[in-house]
Amino acid sequence: MRIAVALTFLVLAACSPSKLAYGQVKSAMMDAGLSESNAACMAERMTDRLTLGQLQKLKQLKGDKRNLADYVVAVRRVGDVEAIKVTASSAALCASGLASEKR
Repeated sequence: MRIAVALTFLVLAACSPSKLAYGQVKSAMMDAGLSESNAACMAERMTDRLTLGQLQKLKQLKGDKRNLADYVVAVRRVGDVEAIKVTASSAALCASGLASEKR
């Protein structure tokens, strides 16, 4: 029993919070109107660069956002400068094809 508990903790420790948040962030971005490929690409970068608190704020964004530019505008309303920078740079890299999803 102790071994099973220890192994569980080791597995969870190996998974960084950003990796655990990736699926949730990707789904939230798709719910906000982004395509699956754009959401996957952006979630990859954003979960590596933003805190869980910042990601939680972004997961609350709802609405009919149809493209990357509209999503960046919505993120500006959150008022978090770092989140805006990471979102804008992620959108630019993903739109240009310079970033690719790895997960």
